[in-house]
Amino acid sequence: MAPARALATATDETAESAGIVERFLVASMVPDPQTAALYIADDLKITFTGGRKYSHPRETAAFNAGRYKWVKKKMERTDVVPGNGETIVYNLGTLYGEWPDGTPFEGNRYVDRFVVRGGKIVQMDVWNDSAERLLTKNGIVA
Repeated sequence: MAPARALATATDETAESAGIVERFLVASMVPDPQTAALYIADDLKITFTGGRKYSHPRETAAFNAGRYKWVKKKMERTDVVPGNGETIVYNLGTLYGEWPDGTPFEGNRYVDRFVVRGGKIVQMDVWNDSAERLLTKNGIVA
């Protein structure tokens, strides 16, 4: 029989990292890249859907402005993993909003993964179902 494992509990560092990510995401949804930038390191590395590389929230806001008429996140959960000198934060939920033609959408799954070091976001990786939904919407995939 395997030994019982203790349940992980939030530490001040992991709770603060989750808060940093959630404040960053709220500012990003406005969109307010200037406020979102308060939570990032100078050398931030962002990998967006499709492998697009960015280094500042204003770049992801510009990308989103072209992909959506508007978009927001329904944050469903935040999972935090303490690491050696960093904290990994996963934020999961669904996107809702309108496509550029004004067609509404909801339930578009997303996962955002962040690396937080020294109280700043140093890395962000973004996955969501938008490309798949756009293909389906345009009759390319059934």
